[in-house]
Amino acid sequence: MFNRFRPMSATAMAAILGCSMMALTVPAAAKEKPKKEEAAKGPSLSPSKAFAPAGKKMEDAAKKKDAAALQAAVTEAQSVASSNDDKYFLGFYTLQLGILNKDEALQAQGLDMALDSGFVPATDAGLYNFYSGRFAYVKKDYPKAIQRFEAAKAAGSAEESLPVLLMDSYLNAGQVDQGLAIAKAGIEAAHAAGRPAAEDLYVRPAKALQAAKRTDDLLDLLTLRVRDYPQPEIWRNTLYILLQQVGGDKDLNLDILRLMRATGAMTDRGEYLEYTALATDAGFPGEVVAVINEGLAKNVFPKTDARFGPLLASQTERASADRAGLIADAGKPGLTSNPKVARSTADALVGIGEVAKAIPIYEAIAAADPVAQYRLGVAQALAGQSDAATASFAKVQGNRARLARLWTVHTQPKAAPAAPAAPAPAN
Repeated sequence: MFNRFRPMSATAMAAILGCSMMALTVPAAAKEKPKKEEAAKGPSLSPSKAFAPAGKKMEDAAKKKDAAALQAAVTEAQSVASSNDDKYFLGFYTLQLGILNKDEALQAQGLDMALDSGFVPATDAGLYNFYSGRFAYVKKDYPKAIQRFEAAKAAGSAEESLPVLLMDSYLNAGQVDQGLAIAKAGIEAAHAAGRPAAEDLYVRPAKALQAAKRTDDLLDLLTLRVRDYPQPEIWRNTLYILLQQVGGDKDLNLDILRLMRATGAMTDRGEYLEYTALATDAGFPGEVVAVINEGLAKNVFPKTDARFGPLLASQTERASADRAGLIADAGKPGLTSNPKVARSTADALVGIGEVAKAIPIYEAIAAADPVAQYRLGVAQALAGQSDAATASFAKVQGNRARLARLWTVHTQPKAAPAAPAAPAPAN
């Protein structure tokens, strides 16, 4: 006689299905009849009278792992299943048939039948919905994937990849705001737990935001990303997007390139050309010399470079002539009475490495000069005064506020950086 039994526990399913996002493994926990000690975990089910013979055949075939017999029994059961109890049993054994035949379509069908019957226990609903969602995700049926993943989330699923899969399903369905909200929640949860967030939580929504031309939202997300992944190439791509956004503001472009240099993200000859051109126009020969020497030391360009060779010679001569006067100006009592001259002097001092002399000048004019407020934070960061720099950056408003947030991230003490798992969005 076909045994009455309860919905099976899927405790072992998580271990069997702990695989990568796109490579699905089949739920094998359903291969055996539920144990008696699990009987109290769900409501008792009984097949209908018409279904019982086919149900018994399915049970026997599954025990013997006889795929051909199980296929015949499932086909018979499909024609007589009427109640939700019948449909749960049919789903259960359809899943077994899919496992035996390595047929993912049958596996997905079995999970869905069991879920749609309404008899999957609450303790297992998260797992069943999660794997049903994964099958839908692989088939690019994103609305169904969203429905199943949301149900898994509501049921308390602890599957590690659930936030990324749910986020990506929303993004692929064109629901960028929902996907972004899930990404940010996952990032916050990871930070609260003291660990880096999965890079998929950054890369996938970043690409969607970039495609949607939502640059401000994109840069907000990338600012969070460089906290967890502060590798130079990630800083470089982030700052390139910012350079594209600010357009022709030469002074702001120079500040962005200064941060690129500070993060070790300058790797291309063109970046050194732009930096030195801007610093030359701004009248900072000492900074030009320092940047060119850095590029030479990193072998970005040779000493014989037709552009940098003559520029280095002319700017070295000018910097040598200016240095003594700059240091003398820094100590003049009346310097800060002219904020424009004072800030230019402090900027030049930072450019030649005399950061300590620049800080009090910036401090004297910062309240009335937003750019000086920003560059005060930069000088403090370069001097290793992390707390003071963070406090200064917090006061920055206007078009350097985003740069100030990025400098704050760079200035904060860092744990060992996480290794990037995917390339950054194209710049």
